[in-house]
Amino acid sequence: MAKFLNHPIDHRKIDLDEIQSSDLKEIIEHKVREAYKKIKKPVIVEDVSLEFKALGGLPGPFIRFFVDNMSLQSICSLLNGKDRTAMAKCAIGYFDGTTLKIFEKEAKGKIVKKPSGKNGWDWDKIFIHDGHAVTRASLDDIGYQKAYSMMKPLAKLKKFFKDNNL
Repeated sequence: MAKFLNHPIDHRKIDLDEIQSSDLKEIIEHKVREAYKKIKKPVIVEDVSLEFKALGGLPGPFIRFFVDNMSLQSICSLLNGKDRTAMAKCAIGYFDGTTLKIFEKEAKGKIVKKPSGKNGWDWDKIFIHDGHAVTRASLDDIGYQKAYSMMKPLAKLKKFFKDNNL
């Protein structure tokens, strides 16, 4: 992120109390405010959601619980005989104690019948972006970065930084 933004970023792993909500924007707002309370400096937080059309938008932001408690094959099997359309969403929040900004982006795709690929993490092995023939985890590094940027609102964050001289 720092390289893309051409801006120094101090990455920190902070334990935050996360709210349970199906609204990604609400989750980000809570996380960014909690992170700011802990470090008292401008913060950027990120969260993702993977929504399955056939399951009414689930798992959504709860994808982490699904991945931690089920095999990727079991997640794929939830859609057997159903619409495999999915939406990957990413939200990035910025908060400096006064200004709160949330940037969102989404990428349409589908869930495969069987996990594949060795790159990436977690659900990269089950999600295929529209316009691609293989999962994100099956792409080479350049293809992976291109696909990854399809769902990250980094350009919006970069514009915000530029417009506000940050």
